[in-house]
Amino acid sequence: MTRYGKVAVLYGGESSEREVSLKGGSAVLAALTAQGIDAHGIDAGADLVERLMGGRYDRAFIVLHGHLGEDGCVQGLLEVLGIPYTGSQVGASAVAMDKVLSKAVWRAASIPTPDYRIIESEAQLDAALELGFPLIIKPVSEGSSIGISKVKAEGELKAAYKKARSFGPVIAERCIVGPEYTCAILGKQALPIIRLETPHDFYDYEAKYLLDSTRYHCPSGLSPQAERELQDIAQAAFAALGARGWGRVDIMVDGQGRPYVLELNTVPGMTDHSLVPMAAQAAGLPFEVLVERILAQTLEGS
Repeated sequence: MTRYGKVAVLYGGESSEREVSLKGGSAVLAALTAQGIDAHGIDAGADLVERLMGGRYDRAFIVLHGHLGEDGCVQGLLEVLGIPYTGSQVGASAVAMDKVLSKAVWRAASIPTPDYRIIESEAQLDAALELGFPLIIKPVSEGSSIGISKVKAEGELKAAYKKARSFGPVIAERCIVGPEYTCAILGKQALPIIRLETPHDFYDYEAKYLLDSTRYHCPSGLSPQAERELQDIAQAAFAALGARGWGRVDIMVDGQGRPYVLELNTVPGMTDHSLVPMAAQAAGLPFEVLVERILAQTLEGS
């Protein structure tokens, strides 16, 4: 494992997903060091530049989520410093983090995604009514379902908008009623599909990270052909945004069996409730192997 040199595991940060990042980053750090890799954890704060430059790191494993960590900012910093890093590059990271931009790209590529409206003020909430109920109100650039509300009646719109607006620009999206699936991408491989089942109205923050009642079905229950079709859509969505390395694509399927891509996570969670490790395990890749394979992608082209 000496081929990796000194590895910086970047986690924590200052986004609303800090706690999730700390937990996942600690797991990644432990998995790397258990394999004899010279890995060091860095809580990505205001002194990140000094710590990276002073540490003489050979590469970085990014386990940062959200603002400044998943949106192309830290990727750009690492580019400037000449440090190879895991995951997508600057452009793909920025576009994937912006739900409006990613939807525009997918539509141009004929990849199905739910109808939406950009909501810039309370006065524009009437535009959301065009989508029908139920609908989803969410921040344009947040992950982990932070700031999201499922709205079932007009009277709930203002409160949902205010909740989402506290995290930045807002988008209203047609709610797809049906099962939710997720597909992890590892290099050029689509891992087994996971079907999500939660007692909540939708797969929110609590369902993702706190509840033991959320159920994860892998095998997904789909026929081999249907699973392959969802994997193909996930890979197409991943490629359309120019993503690389690894990621996770979330997909809803409506009552007529039509799939819709919700979003691409370019730095998915790596906690004990996270989906990529679960899919990797189903594909015969234990967590340590998964982590090492993600890191190995930083050697490509070097």
